Amino acid sequence: MGTYLFRLPDVGEGVVEAEIVKWRVQPGDAVREDQDLVDVMTDKATVEMSAPVDGVVTAIHGEVGQMMAVGSVLVELEVEGAGNADAARPAPKAEAPKPEPKPEPAKIEAKPVPKPVEQAKLQPAKAKAAAFTTRLAEDAPLAAPATRRRAHELGIPLQYVPGTGPGGRITPEDLDAYIAGGGAIPTGDARYTARDGVEETKIIGLRRKIAEKMQDSKRRIPHFTYVEECDLTELEALRQDLNENKQPAQPKLTLLPFFMRAVVRILPEFPHINSRYDDDAGVLHTYDGVHIGIATQTPNGLIVPVVRHAETRDLWDCAAELARVSKAARDGTATRDELNGSTITLTSLGALGGIAATPVINHPEVAIIGPNKLVERPVVNGSFITVRRMMNLSSSFDHRIVDGYDAARFIQRLKRLLEHPALIFMD
Repeated sequence: MGTYLFRLPDVGEGVVEAEIVKWRVQPGDAVREDQDLVDVMTDKATVEMSAPVDGVVTAIHGEVGQMMAVGSVLVELEVEGAGNADAARPAPKAEAPKPEPKPEPAKIEAKPVPKPVEQAKLQPAKAKAAAFTTRLAEDAPLAAPATRRRAHELGIPLQYVPGTGPGGRITPEDLDAYIAGGGAIPTGDARYTARDGVEETKIIGLRRKIAEKMQDSKRRIPHFTYVEECDLTELEALRQDLNENKQPAQPKLTLLPFFMRAVVRILPEFPHINSRYDDDAGVLHTYDGVHIGIATQTPNGLIVPVVRHAETRDLWDCAAELARVSKAARDGTATRDELNGSTITLTSLGALGGIAATPVINHPEVAIIGPNKLVERPVVNGSFITVRRMMNLSSSFDHRIVDGYDAARFIQRLKRLLEHPALIFMD
């Protein structure tokens, strides 16, 4: 029998480390070739690592949430034959001494025991408190004048203080215990019961990547947010008509494909908005192709799949590709190529879109557009008030690259196309 060391492989694209997000085996498990051992995350892609050989797991290295360098040993397998480790290799299992600190917690917990008096006081107090029934406001609790005076000075209504003396009499000790317990007024209604629990959740995997990316974006990019109101009555009428008369093979249209086509039409007038800014090197990469990121909410958090070369797609193709990459993101089947390389992002909360937002730019891009909720509102139209389908359009720009004037012009051009949708399709 020999030992086979399974190491974190080089997944390419300059990745030097990966985060362990899920162990699929434990020591003692027998595994077959190609069986999944562990899931690791690099950038925004989760990769399943499978066993290259048959064997029995003898050790695993790294905890969930831990970053491991490329080449680090992840799993040790006992295999038939010599394996790939030297005979002396297993000796450095000196990593196993990590359990040494275990005795320390036992000693620390044992030290407080020599306080029998305090523990003896706590046990009866709990038993007595359990027998207490809250008095009504009009009931006169039994208590000595000195106890009443002290409670009055502290602003504590005695009818809520458990009494452990004869006949439910409130003693000075009862008042002290009530104060030490926080002095909460019991109401008998679970909705108003004090809750003291604290749940600790380690932020790992995709949620940690999202947190780091958002933090990096806000720290590095001076955001400039611009909000404009758009009348989408004509656009919404067109969308509904197209859906009612579409071919069976054609996808259902939402508003986003119209936004995509409108953005494609006007970006040649504002090429620096279709860019990615490498602020470390001080280089702005401006793209001819329009690769639109679609901010998508998934069970694992916010992911931005990419509709590549939107400039080559018509309305229906935009809708089909948008649906495909969004589904792949939600299912967790999106590839690295489908999750990277966007040059401008659309983010929409749909029916939850609210009145306005301050979208966070998808670094290293320089612009993001966020349609808000589409609502019917009364609008003054000449001498009349009429009901129109209105939407606020929120957007953010990297103020290092995009001046406020250019950002406003860009959104005003987008507004014109959306309010007069025939212009989207005119040469």
